[in-house]
Amino acid sequence: MDKLKMQSLDVVGSNIKKIQQLFPNCVTERLNKDGKPELAIDFEKLQAELSNEIIVEGEERYQFTWPDKRAANRLANTPTTMTLRPCREESVNFDHTQNLYIEGDNLDVLKALRETYLGKVKMIYIDPPYNTGNDFVYNDDFAQSRGEFEETSGLFDEEGNQTIDPMQRNTESNGRFHTDWLNMIYPRLKVARDLLSDDGVIFISIDDNEVENLRKICDEIFGSENHIETVVWKNKYGAGAKTVGFISAHEYILVYSKNTITDLTCEFIGEEREKYNKKDSKFNQRGPYRTQPLMTNSLGDRPNLMYSIFYNGVEIKPRKQWVWSKERMEEAIANDNVEFSLQKDGSYTVRSKSYLYDENGKIRRGKPVSVMNGPFTQDGTQEVRNLFDAKSVFDFTKPSELIKFFIGLEINGNNSRDYIILDFFSGSATTAHAVMQLNAEDGGNRKFIMVQLPEKTDEKSEAYKAGYPNICEIGKERIRRAGKKIKEDNKDKEGIEKLDIGFRVLKLDSSNMEDVYYTPQEFTMQSLFNENVKADRTGEDLLFQVMLDLGIELSAKIETQQIAGKTVYLVDDNYLVACFDRDVTEAAITEIAKLHPIYFVMRDASAANDNVIDNFEQLFEAYSKDTVRKIL
Repeated sequence: MDKLKMQSLDVVGSNIKKIQQLFPNCVTERLNKDGKPELAIDFEKLQAELSNEIIVEGEERYQFTWPDKRAANRLANTPTTMTLRPCREESVNFDHTQNLYIEGDNLDVLKALRETYLGKVKMIYIDPPYNTGNDFVYNDDFAQSRGEFEETSGLFDEEGNQTIDPMQRNTESNGRFHTDWLNMIYPRLKVARDLLSDDGVIFISIDDNEVENLRKICDEIFGSENHIETVVWKNKYGAGAKTVGFISAHEYILVYSKNTITDLTCEFIGEEREKYNKKDSKFNQRGPYRTQPLMTNSLGDRPNLMYSIFYNGVEIKPRKQWVWSKERMEEAIANDNVEFSLQKDGSYTVRSKSYLYDENGKIRRGKPVSVMNGPFTQDGTQEVRNLFDAKSVFDFTKPSELIKFFIGLEINGNNSRDYIILDFFSGSATTAHAVMQLNAEDGGNRKFIMVQLPEKTDEKSEAYKAGYPNICEIGKERIRRAGKKIKEDNKDKEGIEKLDIGFRVLKLDSSNMEDVYYTPQEFTMQSLFNENVKADRTGEDLLFQVMLDLGIELSAKIETQQIAGKTVYLVDDNYLVACFDRDVTEAAITEIAKLHPIYFVMRDASAANDNVIDNFEQLFEAYSKDTVRKIL
């Protein structure tokens, strides 16, 4: 049996293999720091393959850079051994939900998710720190050792006493004000891109402080050709009475796709929706309608569009020409899709009817606009207050209607309602609220993944006084309350009982494995025979790290069975079967093999005796020879 790697994807190693497929002559071998051979790139040969001329150091060229950019890039590519531990007691409907709520530093979380969710996320929405001078900036170590980081960061004095909160505020007095923010956001966006599906889209809220830098970063990571729009969102009303100069009443939402998209549509909302305000005999089937003129002066002269039509015995001629051909006009009149309005001078205006729903009952869609007037931040704040018994537990939250609008966009004509939405700066979990609300409205099966650092709430705040010591506790409670309210508000709707308002809580933690698992060469021979699983870790802890290692979604169905007195986990209908108990007998192995799993995983040296070890492979060869067997 092979050992599981029990760490996130090695991006550099993966990229080298891709280059090897394209340019095998550019890949060579070298000895790594442990004295073992590894693949490496011969960059001179690769440059020669890609260009007749090589850019030399110091040569002027367009680029966007800042101090530590290379380190930030390396940080994005560095694997992590961190894992995600399940927390059943804080979850809702743990065994059946497909939603995830993850606590921890989002960079390590994204790395942990990268291999499992590679290309599976349809939409990302994030509302990162705006770098206003009062925001927390994640203090990444840029691949330094712990000792090096502690020395250079200023977190500890010479005696080892902590001097600065690791989530230090990025104040303007900091000489690296923009640099620190760029170093924070760059690796997270770089990893996040890998998670997007081929038609995936990311929405990023930002304000004036970093919008220009963010645009340049996104152009580099996603490609400037995949910049869809920089939306101007009027986010507040009635503010700024004491402002000197212009009242700032807007933010930006940067929109990028992973690949070039050909079409983007939205449901009509706001003023556009209000234009559909007329009713006729088709109202019950097609809803209200709006009208548009059928005469035009903008087209070039086309004789086939210059004809007369008759209504109530009156001949109607266009001032120049019609929009439609005569045949299409006659068909539309016959189907009551044209509206005639009598004017004071006895003439008629002629307008076409456009219904909110088409002949198949599908709501008409339009194009999103680059300027959005609301919904407003005040709406978001009030939304949270209503959920939390009029308490202001989270200020300036985004309104769920805003995010719901983005989730409802159709990309390249794909109207699927079954996909994953990720928010790795989830705050009060507005995105989760929006997903559940939209699913309730249109019967969708969208799933959310929320990621949030457990930032402490101020002891003087209403949130802290109400029993929420950190932001994660607010987010989880909001999902619970919002889900319950959505179901109650839609209790008479068919199928509402199937609405998924649950979530699995997972918490970022160090690996379940002792250090000897990853670097056996650094330990004594005796230590190699010691237990390699940390003493405080459960079977379910190990199961989730195995799922990450094998690329199994963390929302997969998990069942447990007792087989020959041992606890056995069955994941995703026996795709994975795992047993982490000690003293596993031949009888247990035999019954497990009869389940015909794709993968079977057990602890190293967990067999009851030597006979089990000797007969293990034969038992699987007899009952399930195609099963991939792994140990940890």
